[in-house]
Amino acid sequence: MVDILFWVLAIGSIAIGVTGTIVPILPGLPMIFVGAWLIAWLGHYEEISMGIVILLGVLTIFGIAIDWIAQTLGAKKAGATKLGVVGSLIGTILGIFTGLWGLLFMPLIGAFIGEFIDHQDAIRSGKVGVATWVGMLAGTVIKLGLAFTMLGVIVGAWFI
Repeated sequence: MVDILFWVLAIGSIAIGVTGTIVPILPGLPMIFVGAWLIAWLGHYEEISMGIVILLGVLTIFGIAIDWIAQTLGAKKAGATKLGVVGSLIGTILGIFTGLWGLLFMPLIGAFIGEFIDHQDAIRSGKVGVATWVGMLAGTVIKLGLAFTMLGVIVGAWFI
């Protein structure tokens, strides 16, 4: 009975992780890693070895770093101020509650508003908003690629 609970937790963690690669508030790649580690542990590291778990951990750390770097570089390259970055963060959080449209565009709007409050320059604010948004989208695409790579490694290790 306890094994079933751990299996449900492992599969649920992976499912939440895949969702979290798109929904910013969920820790996507770490959840996939936790689910994979639970599956490895449940299988006594026979199907999914410790080497695979370490590989998945490295991919997780790489994904977290790339996501942070992509969004930050997008904002910094356009000359974002702290208010622009904070605006993007607030927009991202609000976007979670406004559906797909909000997830896609609220970070851009938030960065624009933050920059506009700071500089009163709509053109500059628009550039910062778009650059932040492009960085966020690039980070999301990379995270999705890593998530599916991790899933492929898990399935490959289990079945091959």
